Amino acid sequence: MIEKQPKPLHEEDASFGDRIRPTAMGSPGSILNVTSLREQVYQYFREEMQSGSLTPGSSINLNAISRNLGISKTPLRDALIQLEVEGFVSILPRRGVLVNKLTRREIKNIYQIIGSLEASVVTAVFDKFAKAHIDKMNQLNAAQIDALSHEDFDVYYKLNLEFHDVFLNLSNNDTLKKIIRPLKQRLYDFPRRGYLADWEKQHLAEHEKLIAAIVKGERQTAADVVQHEHWSFDAHKKYLDRFYELEETNPTPAIPGK
Repeated sequence: MIEKQPKPLHEEDASFGDRIRPTAMGSPGSILNVTSLREQVYQYFREEMQSGSLTPGSSINLNAISRNLGISKTPLRDALIQLEVEGFVSILPRRGVLVNKLTRREIKNIYQIIGSLEASVVTAVFDKFAKAHIDKMNQLNAAQIDALSHEDFDVYYKLNLEFHDVFLNLSNNDTLKKIIRPLKQRLYDFPRRGYLADWEKQHLAEHEKLIAAIVKGERQTAADVVQHEHWSFDAHKKYLDRFYELEETNPTPAIPGK
């Protein structure tokens, strides 16, 4: 396998490290600057994955990336640790870093987790729903329909997150929200794909059923729509099989040159 060399974060910059360089340890703002560098490296890796420059099953050449970005390996490793926690990569001792493939088992697990958590939120915050929230959900669903008709998938994706955030943001459980967001990123962002129109129409119909249940004051029905319809792996399996190149397991591929 030929490893694709990473491109600079910004073509006009000769060095990522020259653009943002941490101050010496102990000086004012040093922790903030180090954190900023780590977060920007994390975003760099995410963008490379979304664009397909780093593909599932490939290895990450830290030496090449460190050289091309003009930074040390420390922020690279820090960013990769976060990506490993979120399921995007595997760090293997003495073997390197592998970009994980998304498997059928992992997708099924993610659907089960998100479905359970979002349904629990709908149940917990149900009495907080006001007309403004319902209007916002209707507006976002209509905007998704428009984005889908224009095949504007990036806009559709963002609107879909905003739709779910209407009820997620009613919850004070920040830990739960921190769990859900990277799971959705794992499903949708890696790499960013086109959409299946029929599948998205089904999603939008489920959104309408959720809104209708909220309007009617049917707490359990609303939770069931989220968990057992919208995030049901079995209900969406025929589309998932078309959308992803699925595998039952996530085998460890050989690293070139090893």
